[in-house]
Amino acid sequence: MKLVKRKFPKSRLRRTRMKSFSRKMVSENNLTANDVIWPLFLTEDSKTKVEIKTMPNVYRYPIEVLLKELEAPVKQGLNAIALFPHISNSKKDDKGTHAFAHDNIICTSIKKINQEYPHLGIICDVALDPYTSHGHDGVISHGEVDNDKTLVKLVEQALLLADSGCDILAPSDMMDGRVGRIRSALEQNEHQDILIMSYAVKYCSALYGPFRDAVNAGNLVEPGNKKSYQMDIANTDEAMHEISLDINEGADMIMIKPGLPYLDIISRAKDLFSIPTYAYQVSGEYSMIVSASQKNHLNEMDAILETMLCFKRAGANGIFTYFAPKILNYLSKINSHLI
Repeated sequence: MKLVKRKFPKSRLRRTRMKSFSRKMVSENNLTANDVIWPLFLTEDSKTKVEIKTMPNVYRYPIEVLLKELEAPVKQGLNAIALFPHISNSKKDDKGTHAFAHDNIICTSIKKINQEYPHLGIICDVALDPYTSHGHDGVISHGEVDNDKTLVKLVEQALLLADSGCDILAPSDMMDGRVGRIRSALEQNEHQDILIMSYAVKYCSALYGPFRDAVNAGNLVEPGNKKSYQMDIANTDEAMHEISLDINEGADMIMIKPGLPYLDIISRAKDLFSIPTYAYQVSGEYSMIVSASQKNHLNEMDAILETMLCFKRAGANGIFTYFAPKILNYLSKINSHLI
């Protein structure tokens, strides 16, 4: 971008900031309901919603309760949701077998949501960590996550989710080659119109802790971390290579996770690839804002809106956020006031 040579006092940049209407006129980024994706946790272990202790005001829902909870956000413009399972330990094993059960909580819920809300986009996680007893995203072999053995299982899981009515498959496992394998399997099984949103850049972050509590996947066995497959937090060039690989293998859109600490990655990816790019405001980011607001260290709604616009400014096409209901309610009130 070539800047025009400007000089004070002929140019006073504060002029456009002086009043509300002029600030709106020159705003470079805006937040709408279409920008917001609501991540949701489903459970079979309760008949009522259960609050997640490390994520205040975020719940695990039985599907019948969730169907009612979706009414207001959908009326306020909610366009898409992302589903994650909470699986009881009794249904877990070292191979993540329950991920391939036609009657698991995600598969049955997809069908019910599609029936009740046919225009709502459903995004499904493709990874084994909620289903495995060891908490890792794939098959363990000789003390490590075996990339190629895991690919076979991810394809099986992806096809099951597609058959169940999922709109967007979102592989979050970070195995090499999984997007290509999933895309080929979809083409061969008459699911060529299913979208793939690749978690192309998923860093090995300290900010996932509350999420792992939410899906009951917090206790990792050997290897005791995910550094052999999730990305090194120090690297940016590697992130661009990951994105390039996934696009070449058939990804329709990409995800960068976590969100706010990685705005540089979002911006660079958008500039370099010009592909639909999404940010995930992860559980740790959510809990930090909520905790600070509960202690009156900041205004929660102001902080939420600021972070959302930061994502948009960096180039994100949309944001996965647990604040989705609050944002939609806020936007609905603003829009009704303007009308």
